[in-house]
Amino acid sequence: MLHLLDANVLIMANRHYYPLDRVPEFWDWLVHMGHAGHIKMPVEVVEEVRDGSDGLADWMSDHDHLDALQLNEDVEVSLVQRVINEGYAPDLDDKEIEIVGRDPFLIGAALRNPAERCVVTTEVSRPSRKRANRHVPDVCNTLSVRWMDSFGLIRTLNFSTSWKRGA
Repeated sequence: MLHLLDANVLIMANRHYYPLDRVPEFWDWLVHMGHAGHIKMPVEVVEEVRDGSDGLADWMSDHDHLDALQLNEDVEVSLVQRVINEGYAPDLDDKEIEIVGRDPFLIGAALRNPAERCVVTTEVSRPSRKRANRHVPDVCNTLSVRWMDSFGLIRTLNFSTSWKRGA
């Protein structure tokens, strides 16, 4: 299973759970899992992280980290359009497209092979939200794309601060 990370997974991990300077084991594990092909991020999502102005943006810009985590495949425009049309609304205006952001690229990458891919996000389901305000889990549900939160990822791929001893 390939786990496709939303930018918020890294952002929230750094801000709240596993700061880069306090839990380097987590970040080394992400890179290891990326090189092993278990974790990737579409280029549009990588750029969302790199657009920041903090240590996480610098970390993401490191060549080895990019090599490990960036999903190297061309965007399938028809899948991104399907995510927008079926997951949000077929008639989004420019302001709504800006609100939606890069999430359609993430979900579209999962749609490329839904049996073997899973979206990982910190967003929670809010089924009552409409149009551009829909959350990633709800769009995934609409399109029959698997998703989990970052804690599910940690359980599924068995992160621990002593992970290197078993690697």
